[in-house]
Amino acid sequence: MADTKSDEIRLKPEPLFKQKENGETYRIPALISFREETSGQETYLAFAEKRTTPKDEDAKLLVMRRGSRKNGNIEWSPVQELEGARLTGHRTMNPCPVYERNSNTLFLFFICVKDGVTEKQQIKERKNAARLCYISSNDKGQSWNQKEGPIEIPIGEHAKEWATFAVGPGHGIQMKSGRLIVPAYAYSIPHGVKSHAFSLYSDDQGEMWHVGELIQEMSCECQMAEIIDHEGISHLYCNARNTSVCRVGALSKNEGASFEDTHLAQKLVEEKHGCQGSVISFPKPLSEDEDGVQKNGQNSARWLLYSHPTKKRGDMGVYLNKSPLDTSGWEGPWIIHHGPSGYSDLTHREGTERFACLMECGEKSESEKIVFVEFSLKDVMKACGEP
Repeated sequence: MADTKSDEIRLKPEPLFKQKENGETYRIPALISFREETSGQETYLAFAEKRTTPKDEDAKLLVMRRGSRKNGNIEWSPVQELEGARLTGHRTMNPCPVYERNSNTLFLFFICVKDGVTEKQQIKERKNAARLCYISSNDKGQSWNQKEGPIEIPIGEHAKEWATFAVGPGHGIQMKSGRLIVPAYAYSIPHGVKSHAFSLYSDDQGEMWHVGELIQEMSCECQMAEIIDHEGISHLYCNARNTSVCRVGALSKNEGASFEDTHLAQKLVEEKHGCQGSVISFPKPLSEDEDGVQKNGQNSARWLLYSHPTKKRGDMGVYLNKSPLDTSGWEGPWIIHHGPSGYSDLTHREGTERFACLMECGEKSESEKIVFVEFSLKDVMKACGEP
């Protein structure tokens, strides 16, 4: 485990959201990045929940900051409150952005939960108080199409089967086929009111959304990434929070309609009650091919990167898997923040071997701030002991 303080100083974390003296707190980060093909302009959108206290039930609305790279540095806009992402009498939670490249549409999914009703209350009473909503943008978040309120997606018959549910939190993805994936989980009443991850998916650029089958293994907050194997076959990978000693992983061969190969990722440790984590896939570096043959027994054209506290709400770590179809292929962690750490979201800078992480962290509590940090694949591999 690489954990030198010099790494953390070199990373130059940028605080984007800070807790205030009156208790106002920002939690639950979500991050997405864009790169314009013509100009090469890079943009980040950072989302979070604004709360009156760190408690879940005191969430109010979603906020956003926009970062644009200029002369090598990122300039961030002021904090913007997303008033269009609110339902009267509800709190807005769990930001989950996903970008549809063909129509140039950014969807920001979230849930709206009835004020005064906690998650524990919903589970105890087996009565869902959450509503699935989104807003959309056609200019990468400079403006939003919904000014007077979000679009709600009815969950139909699932309302009777779920005590409650949520999306993400953190980013969704678009697969090679064009299918949009929003990670989600539900407390299933028929399964003993236990949480199970699943995907929401769309094959028509976000016009209609479908609910995938629940993962059988108990699983909670999750993110998903597309793995392309050496034969060009796509697999959807789910990495989910668990109350056991390690994360739950699952693979789908039908792009998220169902997940079959469920396993416990022994190298990705969870402390009691677990914590949210982030996972992304990215193209394997060309340097890893020798005469067209993959080195080290790698079985994928894409690698995985994962972020999660390395101990109970402390020391944020980044892990690398160069053989993502191998459940034991994880390397690391590399510590990118020493001290209290919580939720995080990763993104890959398209066309580069660089990444960014938006994470909860602090000196005494992980609720103190949400910071943005950039790093390279070389940084991660060096920290994992590779030349």
